[in-house]
Amino acid sequence: MSDIALGQSAVRRRLTAYFVAIAVAAALVAIGPYVLDRYTVNILIRSFLYAIAVLTVDVLWGYTGILTFGQSAFFGIGAYAAGLMFTHVGFGPGEALAALVGGIAAAMAVGWLVGWISFWHRATALYVAVVTLVLPIIVVQLLYSGGKFTGSSSGLVGFPFFFLSVQTWFWIAGGLAIAFTALTWRFVTSNFGTVLVAIRENEDRCRYLGIDTTRIKIGLLMAGAAIAAIAGYAYAGFTVVVAPEIAGFVFGTELVIYTALGGRGTLVGPVVGAVVIDLTSAYLSGNLPYVWKLIVGAIFVGVIVLLPQGIAPIVARGARFLAGLLPGISGSKRPAPAARLSVAKPREAQLGSISGATPLRTAGLSRSYGSLKVLSDITFSANGSEIVSIVGPNGAGKTTLMRCISNGYEPTGGHVWINDVEVGRAAPPRVVDLGVGRSFQNTSLFASLTVGECLRLARYRLDRMAMFSRHDDLSLPEAAIRILSATGLDQLLGAAIVNLSHGQKRALELAMVLATEPSVLLLDEPTAGLTKTERSLIGSILVDLARRDGLCILLIEHDLDFVRDISSRIVVLHQGQLLLDGTVEEVVSSELVRAIYSGESVDQVKEDA
Repeated sequence: MSDIALGQSAVRRRLTAYFVAIAVAAALVAIGPYVLDRYTVNILIRSFLYAIAVLTVDVLWGYTGILTFGQSAFFGIGAYAAGLMFTHVGFGPGEALAALVGGIAAAMAVGWLVGWISFWHRATALYVAVVTLVLPIIVVQLLYSGGKFTGSSSGLVGFPFFFLSVQTWFWIAGGLAIAFTALTWRFVTSNFGTVLVAIRENEDRCRYLGIDTTRIKIGLLMAGAAIAAIAGYAYAGFTVVVAPEIAGFVFGTELVIYTALGGRGTLVGPVVGAVVIDLTSAYLSGNLPYVWKLIVGAIFVGVIVLLPQGIAPIVARGARFLAGLLPGISGSKRPAPAARLSVAKPREAQLGSISGATPLRTAGLSRSYGSLKVLSDITFSANGSEIVSIVGPNGAGKTTLMRCISNGYEPTGGHVWINDVEVGRAAPPRVVDLGVGRSFQNTSLFASLTVGECLRLARYRLDRMAMFSRHDDLSLPEAAIRILSATGLDQLLGAAIVNLSHGQKRALELAMVLATEPSVLLLDEPTAGLTKTERSLIGSILVDLARRDGLCILLIEHDLDFVRDISSRIVVLHQGQLLLDGTVEEVVSSELVRAIYSGESVDQVKEDA
């Protein structure tokens, strides 16, 4: 079967399974009120609404790696929007719509503020966990201090709402849970869903591919806040009771527990986990009123210790194993379909250097860490069709120079211009927009993705990604395709990154950088760990890129023979200072360079000269 046929078959299977799952879930919700007792139906209505909030936790934590305890606050905002409106203003269709829209808007505004505080350029993953841990506490204290307006610790009770039967509420809550689960599933399995996984695995690499991860994470937090607010609004309508506890830290932690027990990053696992655990807890709280929380807590600890990925992956593996025992059914995971390659239409402003502009210039560039000066007064320029190698002993500041060029927040002094545009305090995605592509000293990829998915990520800034659909077409610039063809990676687009050799990973990273269509290419030891044959191949590719595509290439390399073979110029760094900038012959024959690598005193050599 061809790659195209395999891909189409896989899409059909996914869509069939998707719609079958929706139909089964809808059928169960439809017959639920007729086969379950009234108490169970009432509890399940609440459980379904909790499951909607859990969906947002799984997208943020399970898929994107953003651990959040604050979804209860957004749930409470939606609930209190209804309670406050119907208690103090009145009830009617207009007021109901205004309360829903107002609750969503307020939740999204708070979500934006939390994201803005949590995801600033030097923030770590701990920031958002701490901020969202504090958020429910702040919201609850505001509700307590609201007096009669918010009902203080007693909340708001008995406000008017649409009169609906319990059976109807069951269908509404179940329908909302199915709809949001189906929509979220389409989102996380789309091409854009790959970006979420990439952010979780290697956010730095994403940023240097031009992906504005901060904006994406804030957007996800706002979308999650809106969905949680809708669930809270429905909860208020069903119970006609809102109390500070639904916005509190305890409930926010329970949502995280549901996600962890069900299996984060599986979507269906946390939803089922929320429903089952909440229903079980309701029965245990009646039969074992003093120990039921202890039992749930013990189960949580046991699962975290023994099954850190939750229960859903275990169930999935068991299902595949049973399927493998049936005749004609394979329980093994089918390989991902290969992407279909095509040549992208060139963008003139990003092929080589922009006409008349100098691709790269620095003036007085410095970097200090406290009293330690790593770079001092680095001034040089590099032109198109030029390979400038930066050499020097370990600790000379070579990699720091790369960071200062590719990230405007790194330098502590001086200036950097890309194509005559000053970088200033620009974040890496903005520097990529200016035309800079960078590879890292240690190969920086995404372990759980395929070759094709990594390349598609590199095209995010230029081609964008569908948010609710998935396709396998992949357009790349000719330079990137040449590298893939030369290394055989064009035949391995469906292969997982973990199965590639070191040389293939280095070639893939270079292809990814070229897929961003840079005019300035920063390469940090691109041949490290490669065989002689692989080094020769990379060298010929770089020379071809400079001559044929007009790229300005800045190269850090310790292999002086490799540097001599491909470089147009060589810049020598020593103790954070630019010691020499000249032709290959000038640098290779320099006594200063010999002194650096032999450990002699540079000052003594200068005096002798």
